[in-house]
Amino acid sequence: MKYTQRVEKLRILIPKGRIFDNIALLFSSAGFPINLADRTYRPTIKADWLDAKIMKPQNVGSLLELGRHDAGFTGLDWLEESGADVEKVMDLGFDKVRIVSAVPKDFDTSDLKERRLTVATEYVNIADKWLSAQNYNYHILRTYGATEVFPPDDADMIIDNTSSGQTLKDNGLKITGTLLESSTYFVASKAALANPEKRGRIQELAMLFQAVLDARDKVMFEMNVTESLFDELVAALPCMRSPTVSPLYGEKGGFAVRVAVKRDEAPELIPILKKLGATDIVEYDLRKVVP
Repeated sequence: MKYTQRVEKLRILIPKGRIFDNIALLFSSAGFPINLADRTYRPTIKADWLDAKIMKPQNVGSLLELGRHDAGFTGLDWLEESGADVEKVMDLGFDKVRIVSAVPKDFDTSDLKERRLTVATEYVNIADKWLSAQNYNYHILRTYGATEVFPPDDADMIIDNTSSGQTLKDNGLKITGTLLESSTYFVASKAALANPEKRGRIQELAMLFQAVLDARDKVMFEMNVTESLFDELVAALPCMRSPTVSPLYGEKGGFAVRVAVKRDEAPELIPILKKLGATDIVEYDLRKVVP
């Protein structure tokens, strides 16, 4: 009789909404494509050790703290709001927003602290801490989305997230303060990290995610150069480490050079390489970079 080893699945929470697309692309780039059928909350991931569920980002931290799941993704804003006791494995750096206070654009802000304000927000705990620290006299009105519509009739101030501030402007609001800067984090439960197998899987995922993110910021250059021009060209190369160099087959005194450089350096680097005598220059994207 043949026995197969049981694989202990890593239970992952993936947020719905705007964060989902970036997370799905990250998994796919790491080698684990995600498929989510319409109106379902159980995506399939091409890895027999991963089990995923879709959940609102507001709930991810609390569910991880309870040990219902092992790891997940959510914004720093919702981690701070929930106060969940979880481990921040890595900042993925996307879906960046600011948590700001805003009031109607024609509102006189000179006496804000002399009045009792009605403050509309989804971020009740973040708002309460900040307003108290700023010595405001306030009453918090919890909202459930579309917070920007409350002023001026139903609130004097809002505390909400914004990426560009345009939605606030479009609704006649002006920003008066920044409470927090947030982006998407990969987080894990402390119970999962105490399990050696699950901790190893979480670390593997983090390594692959970092490799994908590093690759997005870089491109690879390949070029040929003669021996007489080699030293000057190599000295001009920005690179992660030393470039990879190999002799050209059948061509005496020539070298093939490969180097990874930052993506934003590429447009200026190509003319420089050409002037230094490089030929057959090829630029291409990277999928993963593991230093």
